Amino acid sequence: MASLKNIKLKIVSYKKTGTVTHAMEAVSAVKMRKAQERALSGRSYAAAALSILQRIAGTADAERHPLVQDQQGKTCFVVITSDKGLAGSLNSAVIRRVEEEIRSRNLAKNDIVMIAVGRRGGDYFASRGFEVRVKHENIADGISEEEVRMVTDKLLGWHASGEIGSCVVAYQNFLSIFEQEAGVRQIVPVTTEMVAEMVKHMRPVKGKYAPRAGEAEEGPEVYTIEPDADEVLAVLLPKLVNIAVFHAMLEAKASEHSARMVAMKNATDKAKEMAHDLTRKFNRVRQAAITREVSEITSGIEAMK
Repeated sequence: MASLKNIKLKIVSYKKTGTVTHAMEAVSAVKMRKAQERALSGRSYAAAALSILQRIAGTADAERHPLVQDQQGKTCFVVITSDKGLAGSLNSAVIRRVEEEIRSRNLAKNDIVMIAVGRRGGDYFASRGFEVRVKHENIADGISEEEVRMVTDKLLGWHASGEIGSCVVAYQNFLSIFEQEAGVRQIVPVTTEMVAEMVKHMRPVKGKYAPRAGEAEEGPEVYTIEPDADEVLAVLLPKLVNIAVFHAMLEAKASEHSARMVAMKNATDKAKEMAHDLTRKFNRVRQAAITREVSEITSGIEAMK
């Protein structure tokens, strides 16, 4: 009977776990739809803004701007992860991608400064001796301009002072509900190749935001910038860096809720499967116990005869 009691307790435990994970799945599904809609609707704006930058980045005026020129200094990593877990391999994939980028660039720990958006990435790299200067946690799903500015103002200030020479952003790019891709994109210094690569990964293969058939990439054109090239670029280039970070945060939020919804669905299905298997085991054990008791009773009756 003790064995039956233990099995029954496990069945109840799995059913309660399944109820919790199912509720979390439903919450994540609602958040995912909102974040997905915002990320996808923002892609066309971000792609158009970065395309402007792609067109002017090759001009003589833009090439003189500090954000376009190579300079010596540390490398800044903006690592965008989630505050919470229970999202499958979402955070670990971003962390692995950052570590791969560090190895490919042959960087030492004292050559790196980090801005962590999300607790998971910040805690991971801080515990391994990296200089995580800034941590931003509890970023709401409705990401505001002010929250993005907290990130870009820091890195642009470090770049202007000559402390950092380049900056990359690492995040999960939203491909579909069941697929996200960890990526690292350079955002400083600004180059036409960097912008083209970022726009390419923004625009999906299918849908209204996909490139039109036969659409060709246009190279930089000659622009006359008024009132003054330096004044316009001093405003435009930081704003476009801000857009790149903003887009990365939107993509990361959509990826987070999608990954968590899928993870909770898998957990719910597994809990149901375990409860079903234990119920069958419970019935077999109970039937065996009943059969044994009946056999003992029958044997006692025969002995009394």
